[in-house]
Order: sequence, then structure tokens, then C-alpha cells
Amino acid sequence: MRVTVRLFARLRDITGAAELSRDVAAGATIGDVWQQLAREFPELARYERSISSAVNADYARMDQAIGDGDEVAFLPPVSGG
Repeated sequence: MRVTVRLFARLRDITGAAELSRDVAAGATIGDVWQQLAREFPELARYERSISSAVNADYARMDQAIGDGDEVAFLPPVSGG
């Protein structure tokens, strides 16, 4: 199945793209998508414990299953004042 991955801020900088398409196995989770990206872009791995994730614009945990055509978003922590 195919999903669209949206990346923001530093994650976008690391990958060089705000949006990527990825093929994943049936029954894949958000975490599986993240692991695939971290293998492709090793610098992403350092953000694993601090990112937020969403599926189709709703915040979701990394163990949530995803479906064909879903949009998975990864957001790094935000700082500021």
C-alpha cells in the first residue's frame, strides 16, 4: 500500500522534502513508516523520542495501523516563546 508522508521543520530539512510517498506493507503502523524513513535518512533517528505523529490530520500514536492512501505526518518538538 502507498502512503503520503508529510514532514515539518527540521525533519523536512533533513530529508530535503516536505512530502514523500512511500510503499509499506499491509498492516503497517506509523512507527513502521518512521523506521523506514530513519533507515533512509539516519539523522532522523535522533528525533524518534520527541516527535509527534498524525494520520489524516489527527494526532496518533506510533503503534496506530495505517491504510492505503493515508497521510502520515511527523512533527518535531516546537520551541519558542
